[in-house]
Amino acid sequence: MENFIVSARKYRPTTFDSVVGQGAITATLKNAIKNNHLAQAYLFCGPRGVGKTTCARIFAKTINCQSLTPNIEPCNQCESCISFNESRSYNVHELDAASNNSVEDIRQLIDKVRIPPPIGRYSVYVIDEVHMLSQAAFNAFLKTLEEPPRHAIFILATTEKHKILPTILSRCQIYDFNRIQINDIVQYLAKISKNEGNEYDLDGLNIIAQKADGALRDALSIYDQIVSFSNGKVTYENVIQSLNVLDYEYYFRLTEAFLKENVQEALIILDEILAKGFNIPSFLEGLGKHMRDLLIAKDKATIRLLEVGENIRNKYLAQTANCSLDFLYDSLEILADCEIHLKERRNQRLFLEITFAKLCRLANKKKTPVPIAETTANPSASTQTKPADKPHPTTNAPQTKSNTTAPSHQTSISTPSLKEMLSSLQQGNNYSSSSNTNTTIVKEPQNKRNTPFTPDQLLAAYEKFVENIKNTHLRFYSALHQTPQIEEGGILTIEFLNQTVLEDFQQVLKHELHKYLCDELSNDYIVINARIASEEHRPNIPYTAEERLKYLMSKNNAIGNLRQQLNLDLE
Repeated sequence: MENFIVSARKYRPTTFDSVVGQGAITATLKNAIKNNHLAQAYLFCGPRGVGKTTCARIFAKTINCQSLTPNIEPCNQCESCISFNESRSYNVHELDAASNNSVEDIRQLIDKVRIPPPIGRYSVYVIDEVHMLSQAAFNAFLKTLEEPPRHAIFILATTEKHKILPTILSRCQIYDFNRIQINDIVQYLAKISKNEGNEYDLDGLNIIAQKADGALRDALSIYDQIVSFSNGKVTYENVIQSLNVLDYEYYFRLTEAFLKENVQEALIILDEILAKGFNIPSFLEGLGKHMRDLLIAKDKATIRLLEVGENIRNKYLAQTANCSLDFLYDSLEILADCEIHLKERRNQRLFLEITFAKLCRLANKKKTPVPIAETTANPSASTQTKPADKPHPTTNAPQTKSNTTAPSHQTSISTPSLKEMLSSLQQGNNYSSSSNTNTTIVKEPQNKRNTPFTPDQLLAAYEKFVENIKNTHLRFYSALHQTPQIEEGGILTIEFLNQTVLEDFQQVLKHELHKYLCDELSNDYIVINARIASEEHRPNIPYTAEERLKYLMSKNNAIGNLRQQLNLDLE
């Protein structure tokens, strides 16, 4: 039975031309060899699996080749090349700094440097993971690194250049290796599949390349895993099944449900996804990337950024034609906001389902401009308006004119934040919120209602609404079950103890409360303020573990005595 060799070793590049995705670096090294401009030390840095050690070995082999090709590649026929290919060359010395990082290890290396090579011109010392050397070892290495013997060349390789001393960096030529592009990895995997006689499709190879995150060695390891799983059939279905990757089809189906405003279908698809074992944060990240890909597929100038296979690309082009830019922008913002606040939620699934409901309301939403603050040419104009000309919602005087202007507190509007604008668009209303008090300003209907009411009537309507939501919005019921502040002019101020509850109230329930009060009292000039309660109005509720412990000890001295006797402490 023939011994199996993993693809990362079997197809490791042996020439500069066969190195994948590092054309600028290999061209520079070849020109340095051609012009005999070799430095005494090089630093190869970059992510894992991008060819740092491979390029170091090819470089060492090439500079010792006794008969270079016209293309500045090793001949593989001279004694130096043959000994290198058979892993018995004494011209190349590799040191793993992760396990040989002491001063004594470096001193042994310095002693070896004095010995000239038996064959060829140079002795090349490749030190991998050089950032693992101790500071004392670095200091012992400085002099030799700066002025080595003429036959010695050092190649240092690292994934963390920032951990290397500046005195070391200044003595090296630094080459930064890039992450390998997805298309380069796909083409390389396709070449290997042809050599091995394995079936493949580009969509499946593309998933492997994305999973490798720019590391060709990782891509080859994943490729071997897929080949073993599928008996040599590297197809899209086999890849996503083996790697437990969510199928693109779910994202396309979800987007279709959002566009059709079909909340029920979106929730059913979500249940299918979670039943397959995918966690919510990873799925949410994938959905955000899907919306981003739809956005960049919208324009020919950015479509090149779409790193997917040809079949998937065509699906993106077909679906993005049905998506408006407003829908995509708003979807990205809603998903980003959901991802930020997801960790704060105990019931993450419920929070995600609420987010889906918001996304389903975006597709056919007609956007209307947000009100802009009125500017008056004459600053004294407002003082010249007679109070009698304005309706007063808290007076009992009958309404005399149907086209009476709105109260003065509704004519000056602060510029809303982006979040407040998004919230208003989601609710289908044109209102703005003051940056300080979050005052809701509602667009005036054509037939304005202005039936007079008293503060007691407004309070009674508010309490009735709170009782109505007891079974449907228990969380808000607890927060709203308090006496609000009612100011002259029909201004209702509600104070919250928690910023998160305040934001949720504004997005979920504020508009519903405002509409209820306006309908109940037949008055469209009611204003709702929602804000965080001031410090003096907040009850002293213990929140942290230490605060709760102090609270319990103040209520019962025995708890403190027990803690001292058992020598207990908070973890």
